[in-house]
Amino acid sequence: MSTPETGQAGAADSDRHWRLAHLPVVLGASLGLLVLATLIGGLVRGGVGAAGAAVGVGLVTVSYLSSTLVIAWADSVHSSLVLPFGVAMYVAKFTVIGVVMAGVADSGWAGMPTFGWGVVAGVVAWTGANIWWVTAVHQARLRRAVRP
Repeated sequence: MSTPETGQAGAADSDRHWRLAHLPVVLGASLGLLVLATLIGGLVRGGVGAAGAAVGVGLVTVSYLSSTLVIAWADSVHSSLVLPFGVAMYVAKFTVIGVVMAGVADSGWAGMPTFGWGVVAGVVAWTGANIWWVTAVHQARLRRAVRP
């Protein structure tokens, strides 16, 4: 298989897992946060607080994971598919999230405050773990690969 970027047969196959290499780190951070947020939510607002925090962190994790998988798939097929599939994924997931959140907000659910904090914490944890992985792990791999 020849790739347009390299023109070398097998280059894409030998590097096919790089698109998802960061997932163990970011999913681990999200899992750790899920446990911590559930405990804190429970201490602050009881069972409904624990549920709200857990759902908030879980929603961010599922949202980011689904985007990552779709974009990685699109890139594995052809790099020109990343933008259209990425945009379509974001439009679809934010539409679904918006409709669900509007329905939950109208319900008067007591877990909304901890849900909101769970979303914020989930975004910070996923993004922070991603930044750490790129700056620490990925950059080190690139430096090792460049050395003769």
